[in-house]
Amino acid sequence: MKILTVNAGSSSLKFNCIELPSEEELISGYFERIGMDGSFYNIKINGKKTKTEVELKNHNEAVKCLNEELFKNNIITSLEEIDGIGHRLVYGGEKFKDSVLITEEVLKECEVFNELAPLHNPAMLSCIKAFQSELPNTPMVAVFDTSFHQTMDELAFLYPVPYEWYQKYQVRKYGFHGTSHKFITKTMQKMLGKEEINIINCHIGSGASLCCIKNGKSIDTTMGFSPNSGLMMGTRCGDIDHKIISYIMKKEGKTIEEVENILNKESGLLGISLKSSDHRDIEEGMNSQDEKCFLANNMYIDRIVGYIAKYFIKLEGKVDALVFTAGLGENAREFREEIVEKLSALNIDLDKEENMKIAGYLEKQEGIISTPESKIPVYVIPTNEELMIALDTYNLIK
Repeated sequence: MKILTVNAGSSSLKFNCIELPSEEELISGYFERIGMDGSFYNIKINGKKTKTEVELKNHNEAVKCLNEELFKNNIITSLEEIDGIGHRLVYGGEKFKDSVLITEEVLKECEVFNELAPLHNPAMLSCIKAFQSELPNTPMVAVFDTSFHQTMDELAFLYPVPYEWYQKYQVRKYGFHGTSHKFITKTMQKMLGKEEINIINCHIGSGASLCCIKNGKSIDTTMGFSPNSGLMMGTRCGDIDHKIISYIMKKEGKTIEEVENILNKESGLLGISLKSSDHRDIEEGMNSQDEKCFLANNMYIDRIVGYIAKYFIKLEGKVDALVFTAGLGENAREFREEIVEKLSALNIDLDKEENMKIAGYLEKQEGIISTPESKIPVYVIPTNEELMIALDTYNLIK
């Protein structure tokens, strides 16, 4: 089966076409600046990338270009050869505890979440409708970022606010990056040879979240009601005292929307370093003895270590593995080293030589980076959200 995976943002569209069950990636691409000046897209086949500059007024035009590329690159000779399409959706709320086939009823249910994810959800729904217009007979599946975390109990997902806020407005922790955490969980179940695994998964990229997984299920995660909670990230502040918002509104005469935008897009590594949201730039700054870059890096590490320690206690010390994944987790070798060295109180011991051998741009891209004496084995495992979306789609339609 040829399965298309689609991850649409407010001005972007990422896609993969994967052959299942062989799991062969046939083509992938990324459309950027949709609806903006300077729009373009990249296509990758057999490791080779090509860039095309083209005016993309909306997601419908991006979908048409995508279909043209599938034909042009001989991935398909007919749209009927696409057996299914898996769409990533940010919010599934409490309604969707797993991936589902997309129906009109499902789309109406998803529209309710537009208020909770105003930047992503409307674009994703628009993209689904564009694909339905182009491929009306192709089954489509919604894969939700939040569904993997629906196994959390009230102790973990409720906030200490009036309970009626939860009853009336569904104010609770939802968690995100669920597709990545689910993929890593399934990968580790295979590697460890058992279903009921206890792991702490560190998805660390420009966005970041940790997940505490007990018996193969999410019991807690760092992101909450929105993705701007938990860890500090590239541009997101993570957990802060809510009073800061009204204080800055008064001091600078800003609206709540303006302050929220700053906390989402101008904070985190960027806000502290005054340099960049990209950790590679932070590393360069540290090499130049930039104090703000050192501070941003150390703040980030401190928060990650704090959550790992919390989840270690939550799992009563019975942890089968600590896993690093996503952009930073897979590639930032010195960053991983700094984190693991601060976990020495938990008797976690890093093998520095093995750690330096593993990165996405090196020959070795996964493996164990702890010593045999380490109480908890530490793994680097590349995530593959697209494959997880494709597998969910495949299993639902086959």
